[in-house]
Parts: sequence; structure tokens; C-alpha cells
Amino acid sequence: MNIRILIFVAVLFTSFSGFSQQKYAIVIHGGAGVMSKSKMSEERQAAYKAKLNEALELGEKLLQAGEKAPDVVVQVINVMENSPLFNAGKGAVFAHDGTNQLDASIMEGSTLNAGAVAGVSDIKNPITAAREVMYNSEHVLLSGKGASEFAKKQGLEIVSPDYFYTKARYESLQRLLKKERERTKKDNMGTVGCAVLDTHGNLCAGTSTGGMTNKKYGRIGDSPIIGAGTYANNKTCAVSCTGHGEYYIRLGFARDISALMEYKNLPVKQACAEEINKLTQLNGTGGVIALDARGNIAMEFNTSGMFRGYIKSTGEKEIAIFK
Repeated sequence: MNIRILIFVAVLFTSFSGFSQQKYAIVIHGGAGVMSKSKMSEERQAAYKAKLNEALELGEKLLQAGEKAPDVVVQVINVMENSPLFNAGKGAVFAHDGTNQLDASIMEGSTLNAGAVAGVSDIKNPITAAREVMYNSEHVLLSGKGASEFAKKQGLEIVSPDYFYTKARYESLQRLLKKERERTKKDNMGTVGCAVLDTHGNLCAGTSTGGMTNKKYGRIGDSPIIGAGTYANNKTCAVSCTGHGEYYIRLGFARDISALMEYKNLPVKQACAEEINKLTQLNGTGGVIALDARGNIAMEFNTSGMFRGYIKSTGEKEIAIFK
């Protein structure tokens, strides 16, 4: 073969290899629950979509700059934690005792390293604290005052518990207390999550929440539980869940999706759909986002809506609320 042709082929192969290494994808959710398109004003729908778009565009910018998946996940979730629209960070719901008790977790697919915090009330961005636990602690899950003490030592922003007060969330608690009931399906909405495939070929997922309105006795849901609300493995997928956490814990929901892909060779969308079917059979409600190492996206839910969206390096993009 002519030496020039060999050189051309080598250059072409290198170019295509470099291009393939630039593949990325990001998928996010802002909670799933009972919601009505006719009852949610156009203005409110636009506000949610704008915030989801802001988070996605930041994620894409970071990925194009070569940022690693965990850092992208944290910064994208920070956008949603800082918004009162979602049940995470600033918009966290109130527990039975009138306090805000926040949870978050993160897991990276390349090492299976993970970190989480639960029941915190003064850490501005719980997902950031979860990342610090993952990288700078020998533990996986820290809770309550211990988690706050650790966050302070890591130099994270600590705020007064009053920071998390929003009138709408507080009034929601008062309505539930007045009716003497534990929960409504509507109050499942708002947990936020993100799953990322970065340009280095690594997966990561994270989830952040304020939990359930009127929760009691230090209740902790699935969001800070690795394998229940969050999971990532480069061999299979990255997963973040939203919904009635007790059911997700019982199913080992996020890890089960990975197992369905690993042991039954199911594609990511089918694995998520099968797990949602299991959730439905238990009368649980919620949703899940996931993506695999090739950038294939899944956004499945059994409720009337889920705040969700994704962007891929191919140019594909979607932001949606209702089915």
C-alpha cells in the first residue's frame, strides 16, 4: 500500500478516535408526581422549563470544556438546589417539626466511589457536601450534626436554617397538619437529580431532596441511599430516582436497573421501564432518569408528569414536564 495512503488512513483514524472521545450526554429531573397541565399555568410551566434549561446548558458547557462527570453533576444540581421551584436546597419541604431536613448522594461509575449526607439543616448545597464525603471521607453516608461538622471542616457554605424557609412549602406543611395526614402524592414532586456521561467516557449520578412534607422521626428516603435513589457504574449506567422513597429502598431501585442491564443485557430504557413496572405493582409512584456508557437516555415515570430534560453531543435536546 502506498505510504501516503497509510498516513492518510492513520490520520483519519486518529481524527475519528478523537471525535468519539468527545461524546457526552446529560439528563436531569426535577421531580415526578401528580400534576395537571390544565391546572399548571403557562407562566409556571415556563419557569420550570427555563430553570431546567439553565441547568442543562451549564452542564453542556462544562462537558464541552472537558470537566469530569462528578463536577458536572454537582454544579448542575446546584442550579436546581438554589431555586425555590424544586424540593431540594432552597425549596426544600418542611418536616413535621417545622424544620427542613435535606438529603443528597453522588456516585461515580469509574471507581464505584460514593458519598451522601442525610438529615442536614444548615448546608446550603447538600450535593456539594455529598461529593466531599465521597472524596475526603472514609465513609459513604454522614447524617445530621455530624454531616454539618464535616461540611464546615471542608469549607462549605453553612447557612441559617431560615435560609430554607419558603412560604409555599411552609403552607403545604400547615395544610397537612390541619388535615392530620402523613402525605399526599403531590408532595413527592421536586426532588432533583442528574446523570452524566463525560468526554472521558465516565458516568456519574447524583440526587438531592428535601424529602417528604410532614415526615416524622428523622425519616430518610431513598435519595441519600446508594443503590436505592442513586447509582453509577461505567459497565452499565448512571441512575437518579424521584418518588416515594420507601418503595425505592425496598426495591433497591437504582442498583436493580444496573443489574438488569448487566445480567439480562437489557438496554437502559427497557431496564428502567421494567423497574418502574415493579414500582407500580407495589402501588409506588415516581420516576427515574438514566443513561448508559454510549449516551443512550431513559426518562421513565408512572405519574402524570416529571420535570425532565437532556442534551447530547449529537445535538439532541428535550425538556418536558407532562407525558
